[in-house]
Amino acid sequence: MENLVFTSFQLAQILKNRRKELKMSQKEVGSRVGILPKTISALENFPERCSVESLLKYLSALELELISRTRNEADKTEGW
Repeated sequence: MENLVFTSFQLAQILKNRRKELKMSQKEVGSRVGILPKTISALENFPERCSVESLLKYLSALELELISRTRNEADKTEGW
């Protein structure tokens, strides 16, 4: 599945939903990649306050990837 993210709130929801989809606790996910449950909680609630390194580790634990691409005209009307 692919999700476009325009806000930190959207990112937080995607992260939390994916973890729940995998039926994993914050502790379980964190232990996969060596980050604390409080960091997982912060990523799910205030991702704008977390480091890029923590975000990338968390994405890896959730088997997600970050893709950067040029926006097309349709994307510009959706959230920008």
